[in-house]
Amino acid sequence: MAEQPKLLGALRSPFVYRVIWALKLKAIPYEFIEEDLTNKSPLLLKYNPVHKKVPVFLHGDKPVCESMIIVEYIDEVWPQNPLLPKDPYERAQARFWVKFAEDKGTPVLWRMFSSKGEELEKTKKETQEMLQTVEEHGIGEKKFFGGESIGIADIAFGICCLRVGNH
Repeated sequence: MAEQPKLLGALRSPFVYRVIWALKLKAIPYEFIEEDLTNKSPLLLKYNPVHKKVPVFLHGDKPVCESMIIVEYIDEVWPQNPLLPKDPYERAQARFWVKFAEDKGTPVLWRMFSSKGEELEKTKKETQEMLQTVEEHGIGEKKFFGGESIGIADIAFGICCLRVGNH
């Protein structure tokens, strides 16, 4: 039996939840190793020497870093309950919305929560436009980005809800 995967993370990091959700959706048992982000462990520094941040997914002694890269890795290694569509075009569309979440969705929402005055009004408008784009072009009449089941784009955008829910 292969060694149980490990996830180095901090529960206050929304990016860690992307990996947790993928593992739970695929029913993969794993060990969670809580990291103190103010005093990073030698394990974290060893396995993510470039960015020195969480999440880090350890599969055996092989580290995978960056939340959405980890989610894709998990989807490839454990094929049950796929997070990416099988169809190449639909897979490309899912990756487009993941990139949109990374580049536009998450940053504008986070700016909104840290802005005041005129900047806050500007980010509210940007947030409304971004959410309208997602609703009209990403989800449309579907239940989730991928249709009837949660997929990789939903996981990418899920952290936006965490941030909203924490304020």
